Amino acid sequence: MSKPTPISGFPEWTTGQRMIEQFVLDRIRRTFELYGFAPLETRSVEPLDQLLRKGETSKEVYVLRRLQADADGPAGDDALGLHFDLTVPFARYVLENAGKLHFPFRRYQIQKVWRGERPQEGRYREFLQADIDIVDRDTLSAHHEAEMPLVIGDALRSLPIPAVRIQVNNRKICEGFYRGVGLTDPEAALRAVDKLDKIGPVKVAELLIETAGASEAQAKACLALAEINAPDASFADAVRALGVSDPLLDEGVAELVAVVETAGAHSPGLCVADLRIARGLDYYTGTVYETQLAGYERFGSICSGGRYDNLASSGTVRFPGVGISIGVTRLLGLLFGANALSVSRSVPTCVLVAVTAEEDRPASNAVAEALRSRGIPTEVSPSAAKFGKQIRYAERRGIPYVWFPGAQGDEVKDIRSGEQVAAAAGEWTPPREDLRPLVG
Repeated sequence: MSKPTPISGFPEWTTGQRMIEQFVLDRIRRTFELYGFAPLETRSVEPLDQLLRKGETSKEVYVLRRLQADADGPAGDDALGLHFDLTVPFARYVLENAGKLHFPFRRYQIQKVWRGERPQEGRYREFLQADIDIVDRDTLSAHHEAEMPLVIGDALRSLPIPAVRIQVNNRKICEGFYRGVGLTDPEAALRAVDKLDKIGPVKVAELLIETAGASEAQAKACLALAEINAPDASFADAVRALGVSDPLLDEGVAELVAVVETAGAHSPGLCVADLRIARGLDYYTGTVYETQLAGYERFGSICSGGRYDNLASSGTVRFPGVGISIGVTRLLGLLFGANALSVSRSVPTCVLVAVTAEEDRPASNAVAEALRSRGIPTEVSPSAAKFGKQIRYAERRGIPYVWFPGAQGDEVKDIRSGEQVAAAAGEWTPPREDLRPLVG
């Protein structure tokens, strides 16, 4: 077999990095469940017509086809693509299972997704997301939009990572404002403003004129709205000072005030109202979220989402929802790239049981079984080499303890300090900080 060629955008972590990822997922999962979200997993593929019906995603979807697919192209059950997020599959799941669900339905989902983006630092073509969503039938109370930042703030604060700040806006503010200044295509205006960080205000103004039919004065007003930024409800006064009136605008301001004030009461400094945040996907209708990691702002958001009212509907029945997603692979990739996360050892093993001679391996196996039965991660030495070599084997792997079975009694050695004491497999317990690898 020739040497494999790496495929960019499809990360493969080392064992140590994978243990860090598992630690992060456990913390996130625990927080989600503390807030009452139940686990769910959906299939990896969806019909192409469903994947392509919302937002600017057509160039990013990976199409699934059989090697011996028909020459005419995919059709029917074969017209499938890998999901690019977890919100569209979740909306489909709600529609299919509405009769079995209890509303409001709260679920979390931790799965891989696929996007045909250009790979770069912090951006991948295959990556893991951790989502929460709350969906109800017909109507969804706005207070659920204020709850999202609290959950994410607690989840990310439980991790050994830099501080985060969640930027929040409300699409109703933007759409109401655009209508108030006379624009007839608010969705095109939203898509243009969403590119502010990428192309800057001059290019966005040109885009507003070209794609949203804005005049120079209207484009200037849209940019003035996008410049509003405040860590509290004072943003509302700045919006009113622009002199634009529209009922939808007023509704959005009131909802965003509630989000900012709720977050401020729970965790001061967690949220900031930032009216340039638009989110490119078309299905968002209310509050939208993006999250900046301190020191890594140039890489963009590591957690985002928003309110959607029309993504899941069947006839006259609607299932409005709100959700937010942590880009787990994106977050970890940035931190791994900066060597900002470490793990105390590259294996979960806490104790290596030495083997005095191959005929004595059953005795070593018995010690290992006794330790494992008490929740202590243990492995048995792969060979009955001299004890010095077995100790070096443990050192190379970061295993802190070596156990020596003996006819006159067993002993366990902390190979970091050199301390060796008598021990019984049914009683000895390592210090808590040594039981599992520590992430820092």
